[in-house]
Amino acid sequence: MDDHEFCQRLEIELTELEQWIGEGWLAPQFDEHKRRFRDADLARARLILDLAHGMGVNQAGIDVIMDLVDQLHGLRIVMRDLILAVSKEDAAVKHRLRAALDKRFDGRPL
Repeated sequence: MDDHEFCQRLEIELTELEQWIGEGWLAPQFDEHKRRFRDADLARARLILDLAHGMGVNQAGIDVIMDLVDQLHGLRIVMRDLILAVSKEDAAVKHRLRAALDKRFDGRPL
């Protein structure tokens, strides 16, 4: 979706969208020199709206929260890749990994 449709869906002004992009909270793609927003951008923007307007979080707070969201997303990708790699190992390797994790977490559920 383009700037206009994006702003309409969120019921925000273009100046607010420009600020969010300037802050690095949104990173639209470019298609033929025009910005294009994906559904993931819309979800991030809705979170920003909730934080700023619904919860009264200030700009510095939104910076921290969006950074944490990005870190969490990155960790989920790493975990997915790790789980996939482990799933391809033989049963003995899986057993050793499970034992090491159980020892690390003192038997607490992961």
